[in-house]
Amino acid sequence: MHATRRRTLAGFAGLVALGLASAAPAVHAQDAFPSQPIRMVIPFPPGGPTDLVSRVLGEAVADQIGQSVVADNKPGANANIGAEIVARAPADGHTILYNTSSLALSRVLYSKLNYDALTDFAPVVLTAVVPLVLVVHPSVPARNVAEFIGYAKENAGKLSYGSASNGNVTHLAAYQFLHANGLEATHVPYRGSAPALVDLVGGQVQFMTDTINSALPYIRDGRLRALAVTSARRSSVLPDVPTLQESGMAGFEAGAWQGVVAPAKTPAAVIERLNAEFNKALKDREVLKKLAAQGAEPLGSTPQEYGAYLRQEIERWGEVAKATGAKLD
Repeated sequence: MHATRRRTLAGFAGLVALGLASAAPAVHAQDAFPSQPIRMVIPFPPGGPTDLVSRVLGEAVADQIGQSVVADNKPGANANIGAEIVARAPADGHTILYNTSSLALSRVLYSKLNYDALTDFAPVVLTAVVPLVLVVHPSVPARNVAEFIGYAKENAGKLSYGSASNGNVTHLAAYQFLHANGLEATHVPYRGSAPALVDLVGGQVQFMTDTINSALPYIRDGRLRALAVTSARRSSVLPDVPTLQESGMAGFEAGAWQGVVAPAKTPAAVIERLNAEFNKALKDREVLKKLAAQGAEPLGSTPQEYGAYLRQEIERWGEVAKATGAKLD
């Protein structure tokens, strides 16, 4: 399953042109868009990993279209508050959701939501993926994954871990890690990665699986210790940190992917225009430089590819939720 997922991600960039070609018949509808600033709802707090990438892309798109792309942070409830706002917004393309894997995770972890990830949104583009990194507070006497597993077993039930929120990929990846190794620890959810990291640095929690771009400053200045990354390959910004697969967890792979969706029934011509602008931004040298500095890997896709990928991820995490018994209600 992981190999298929990697092939899917790798194939997006080369297929973008196929989707862009379909926009030609709708030139007149596109010419009228955008007619006002675009509100980009970010369902996480300012300064977090999603916020960092979304603002880079939003600024680039704004320069391209000659209209402001206004970042509107609406954190809470595992990104469900922001998602519901956009699901109920006018379907004209002037309100979009900069979403993450939480859009897929919430669908499988919550039995009841006020929106449907597959029917209430029109996929626009898959933008980037950010690997996660297992980090511990310096007081934890572990220098690698094996030592950490041993320490956690010796202190069963005494350790706690933070996450960006209940049901966020930072939560579920840690849950998977613990479950796979027969470990027990207390989950402490926060309203975003930024406050979770503050408490981790302060020693209120002992470990976390967070996105690289969010945790990197704390790793570099020694306030946190990185034990492993969750991607299939080592990260270019943390080349000395092994993967969990290298650390004995064969097949383990997780990442915080990001994308853009609009309200359902947004005109196809508008979706194609947004898709073209975000894909253009993802090829901009300055954008690529800023994303690389964060450890974020640019992707790009057609709307159809992103829709297929979203369904694939819902199926994937649904299998994980069923196998682990994870549920949030």
